[in-house]
Amino acid sequence: MAGRIPRAFIDELLARTDIVEVISSRVQLKKAGREWKANCPFHGEKTPSFTVSQAKQFYHCFGCGVHGTALTFLMEHDRLGFPEAVEELAGRAGLEVPHEGGAAADPRDRLQDDLFALTAAVDQHFRDALRDSERAKEYLKGRGLVGETAARYHLGYAPPGWDGLLKVFGATEAGRHALATAGFIIERNPDQQKSTGPGYYDRFRDRIMFPIRDSRGRVVGFGGRVIDTGEPKYLNSPETPLFHKGRELYGLYEARQQLRTIPRLLVVEGYMDVVRLAQAGIHYAVATLGTATTPEHLNRMLRVTGDIVFSFDGDRAGRQAAWRALETCLPEAKQGRQLKFLFLPDGHDPDTLVAEEGREAFEARLDTALPLSEYLVTHLAAETDLNHVDGRARLGELARPLVARIPEGIYRELLIERLAREVRMPAPRLAQLLALGDTEPPPRAATSNARGPGRSASSGRGSMISQAIARVLQYPATAAVIEEPEALRASGDRGLEVLAELIEMAQSDPHLSPAQLVERWRDRPEHARLEELAAWPLPELEPSAIGRELQGAVARLVSGAGPERRLDELIARAETAGLDDDEKRELRDLQAQRRPPPRPGG
Repeated sequence: MAGRIPRAFIDELLARTDIVEVISSRVQLKKAGREWKANCPFHGEKTPSFTVSQAKQFYHCFGCGVHGTALTFLMEHDRLGFPEAVEELAGRAGLEVPHEGGAAADPRDRLQDDLFALTAAVDQHFRDALRDSERAKEYLKGRGLVGETAARYHLGYAPPGWDGLLKVFGATEAGRHALATAGFIIERNPDQQKSTGPGYYDRFRDRIMFPIRDSRGRVVGFGGRVIDTGEPKYLNSPETPLFHKGRELYGLYEARQQLRTIPRLLVVEGYMDVVRLAQAGIHYAVATLGTATTPEHLNRMLRVTGDIVFSFDGDRAGRQAAWRALETCLPEAKQGRQLKFLFLPDGHDPDTLVAEEGREAFEARLDTALPLSEYLVTHLAAETDLNHVDGRARLGELARPLVARIPEGIYRELLIERLAREVRMPAPRLAQLLALGDTEPPPRAATSNARGPGRSASSGRGSMISQAIARVLQYPATAAVIEEPEALRASGDRGLEVLAELIEMAQSDPHLSPAQLVERWRDRPEHARLEELAAWPLPELEPSAIGRELQGAVARLVSGAGPERRLDELIARAETAGLDDDEKRELRDLQAQRRPPPRPGG
C-alpha cells in the first residue's frame, strides 16, 4: 500500500474541484437561487430536498440528512473507498496522486495491509473447506440455501479440530502473532501451557462461516454459526485493528452491490436471516453483530436510506431489544425519515418466516410495521392506566425525557400532539408543561463514549459550542477575528479543544474553503460530527456580522458565562445522581433567567 496522501494535495485537489460539476455528472441538478437542487440520489423522494452549495463546496439533503464534500459524495454514491475517490477527482483535474514516504511508510498501514491479506486468505480457506465438506453443504441445503447464494455471500466452513488454521497459517511465530492479532486463534491459559511454552488453538471450529465485509468489500471479521447443538450458537470475531462490531453491519456491502438505490433497510438479528432473505429477493436486510444497534450503526444506515425497519421477536427479550433500539433512534427522528418496528409471530424469525410465506407476504408485513412515534406512545401507555388522572400524568412524565431527545421540528410537534390526545390535554399546553416549547434540539447521539464537539453535558452549552463550530466551518475567514483561540483549551472540554483547533487551522490559511477544512478531519473521530455541523442552516448574514457573533460566542465560552456554567452542572447532575429540593429550585430559577423576556404586547 502506498503511503498516506499529503494533506496539502487534498487541499489543492478540492480547490481545483467544483462539486457542482462532480454531482451534476451523476445527478440532474437545477439552479435554485445561489444553490443547486435535485431529488436526493440517496433516498426516494418526489420533492427535491438535496441541495449543493457551490460557495461552500458542500452538499446536504434535508430529507435523509446526508451531507459532505465532493470526496464524500463519490464515496457514498459510487461506493468508492477514500483513496479511490481521491484518484477519481485527481483524474478529472489532471493531477497525479502523491504519497508520503513511499510504499507502506506508516507501520500502522503495514499492519493493516498484512491483516487484510490474512483475512482474505482465511476467507478463501473457509470457502475451500465448505466446498470439500458434504456435511456442511448438507446443513446449508437443509436451511434452504442454494449454492449461488452461498457463493454471493462467501459462506465458508471451519472444520472441527483445534489447529486447522494454525497448521496452514501459523507455521512461524510471526504467522501465529498475525492470527492472534486478527482474532483467529486464542492463547491457552498459563496452566495449560506450563513447561511447553505459549500455545494457541483455533477460535472457530465446526461452524458455518459468514465473512463480514467493510464498505470496500474487504473482509474485516467473521461470524461463525454452530452446525449442531452447541453454545454459543453464533460466535463473532473479537475486536481487532480491522473489526469493530459497534460499527459494522453484516450484509450492507452486499445490499449496496445488489441495489443501485436502497429503498429501505431491514435490521434483523442473525446472519442466516440476512442470507435467506436475500435469496428470497429481499436484498436490503442487514444484521448487527451480536450487539444492540449503536448510534454509529444507525448513522451508517441513514446515509443509505431514510426508511429503516427493525425486526424483533415478539417475546419479552425481543421487546426489550426493540425499546433499546428506539432509544438509540430518538436523536435521529425527524421529518423525512421513517423508523419502524416489526414484531414477528412467536416461534418465527425472518429466516423461517420468509421460507414459510414467501417474499410478497413478508414484505406486506414490513408495510404494517409500527412507526417509532406510535410504538413509543403505545409502549408507554401500556405502563399506565389512562382512565385516571394519575395515569395520564405518569404518561407525560415517562414521555418527557424521550421527547426531549428528539430534534425540534415538525416530527416532534406531531408526536406531542399524539401524546396530548392520550393525556387529554391541548398540545401547546402539554409542550409547555414538559418544558419543550423553547428548548433547542439536543446534539445527535455520539458514536462513542467520548463526547465529540458540541456534546457537553448540557444541551445549552453544547449548542453554543456547536453553533460556534458551525460558523467557523461554514465561514472559515471569520476566524481571523479571534485573538487568543488557545484560551478555549483551558477548561479541558473536548468540544472547546476542537473549536480552538479549527480556528487555528482557519487562521493559518485564510483561503481555506469549508470543504477543505472539513476534509482535514477525515481520519479523526470528530469528522462525521463536523460534516454534520458544516451542513447546519445558519442565518444569512454578512461575514462581518458572523465574525461578531463568533467573537461573542467564544468570549462567553471562555468565561464560562457565569450562571450558564452552574446551570450546566445542575442539568448534568439531574441526569445522573439527581437533585435535592434546593438544587431543583435553583435549577428552575436559572432556567427561568435564561428564557428571553416576553415581547411587548405579546
